[in-house]
Amino acid sequence: MKNLVSTNWLLNNLNNPNIIILDCSWYLPSENIKGKKEYLKEHISGSYYFDIDKISDRKSNFPHMLPSSKMFEKKIGHMGIKNNSIIITYSKPNLMGASRVWWMFKYFGHNKIAVLNGSVQKWKRENKPLTNKLPNKKNQKYIASPDKTWLTTYSEIKKNIKNTKFLVVDARNKNRFKGIENEPRKGLKKGHIPNSKNIFWGQMITKNGTLIKKNKIKEIFSQLIKYKDKISFSCGSGISASVLSLSLYHALGIKGSVYDGSWTEWGSTKGAIIQK
Repeated sequence: MKNLVSTNWLLNNLNNPNIIILDCSWYLPSENIKGKKEYLKEHISGSYYFDIDKISDRKSNFPHMLPSSKMFEKKIGHMGIKNNSIIITYSKPNLMGASRVWWMFKYFGHNKIAVLNGSVQKWKRENKPLTNKLPNKKNQKYIASPDKTWLTTYSEIKKNIKNTKFLVVDARNKNRFKGIENEPRKGLKKGHIPNSKNIFWGQMITKNGTLIKKNKIKEIFSQLIKYKDKISFSCGSGISASVLSLSLYHALGIKGSVYDGSWTEWGSTKGAIIQK
């Protein structure tokens, strides 16, 4: 299964009963826009809304952390998804939400999943059909099989701070990474995880919202990934880090895990070492 599909491919496969489309639109809290409201206005026909904030560990102190397997199975089954379903994700206002859900499914052991390249914005520019009709729910039984190599935890990063074979790549912009710019979430310290490198997630997206070409992705990662046993992506709260994870896997077939707590966890944890 390819990691990206084109708008034309999806249009030609809209009536495939084995394909489930997920609208994963997600906005920063500061944008004051609700993805669910945007979905209800218009979406690709047959798509379900995947709420990143609600399909999460609701007991965690950190935003949209991975849910339990049991919760994931229940929520996914309600969307008519089976273990052999082909899942296509898209999102507004960019590829962040779609990439995050792509990564979540990878973590829970689902490999038949791809991101709509250019997302719904490209779909709309090409005058492809949109609707406000909601799909009929067809509950299915779904069994998750977590692959924990897709996930990185706080304790794992702390343990490997001085391990030169373990690479953390921060997807935030360079000013946040360097501690020049204040964090958007209150109470967070400024700076970055010691020995981590910085690749801004926006570098991976073209002006028309598609992922950049594979050769460009390879160029960006070429010097960083040499001789590394594990690559982990971090950001503010585990969303934009997923864009880098998707990019690396798409271009090089290398699995890049996501530090789910990301800077929200690291920058607020007492005793965490911070570099500027």
